[in-house]
Amino acid sequence: MKSPLLSLPGAVPAEGRDEGVAAHYGDLFREQRALAEGNGFVDLSHRGVVAVSGDDRLSWLHLLVTQHMTELPPGQATEALILSANGHIEHALYLVDDGETVWAHVEPGTREELVAYLESMKFFYRVEVADRTDDLAVVHLPAGSIAEVPEGAVVRETPHGRDLFLPRADLESFAASHGPAAGILAYEALRVEAHRPRLGFETDHRTIPHEVGLIGSAVHLQKGCYRGQETVARVQNLGKPPRRLVFLHLDGSEVLLPAHGTPLRLAADGEEGRQLGFVTTAVRHHELGPIALGLLKRNVPVDAPLIAGTTAAAQETVVEP
Repeated sequence: MKSPLLSLPGAVPAEGRDEGVAAHYGDLFREQRALAEGNGFVDLSHRGVVAVSGDDRLSWLHLLVTQHMTELPPGQATEALILSANGHIEHALYLVDDGETVWAHVEPGTREELVAYLESMKFFYRVEVADRTDDLAVVHLPAGSIAEVPEGAVVRETPHGRDLFLPRADLESFAASHGPAAGILAYEALRVEAHRPRLGFETDHRTIPHEVGLIGSAVHLQKGCYRGQETVARVQNLGKPPRRLVFLHLDGSEVLLPAHGTPLRLAADGEEGRQLGFVTTAVRHHELGPIALGLLKRNVPVDAPLIAGTTAAAQETVVEP
């Protein structure tokens, strides 16, 4: 779904998973600094919007997702996962309830499969599931922003800022009154700095929540009755995750950033060494320079120098081994 904000001056379209919104508007680092200072907004209108309404919406979602939902107060943001029977992450939902409807925004390209799954699980519960992506868009106001929220918008407020669900037809008028716009690359740089994993980037078909640090934020350990719970409980109580999320400082002399999936190896072993993980997201940060997130095998020493492809990389621990 192509955003009308791609017509703003300087807009350069994003590619890949984020196609449909702007990668940047001509000055990546200026846009990052603006967001870090609480100014501007980010167009996230390429993300899917799913609504769950009805009297049983919270108790029903409680049975399906990893988060505790039955006592979620109106206006309080939360996030949740849907897991496979083996505990692998299939969907990530960023949620808020307005007292009548639970609103979720989800990764581009995942809403149809998510809605189909939710529809298949309705049974006798008093719930209605709707794909609202065609008429509602998500925009992000950074932490510290004092920008006025348009009347009628649903607000999801977190420590990282406010996600607004607003009519898609109002995107251009919103941009005119809430500029400057920042592209998805600026948003991603601050996400990587904050060590926040993203579905399809920091996860693959076999990722479990412990590996990417989602216990607590998206997985509630004092609830049960959801698909994949057995894996979560077993790793929490008896085992250790096979991989761990790491933060990487990359060699700033390299021209190109390592692509998603670039192998991580021990620097001492060189480019022919055994692959021990891979880069998930690499970005250029306005203060830290080139940085990245990656997934490593648990037994890699936490202080071991690495190479990402041919790029030297120093690791910081995100998930303890």
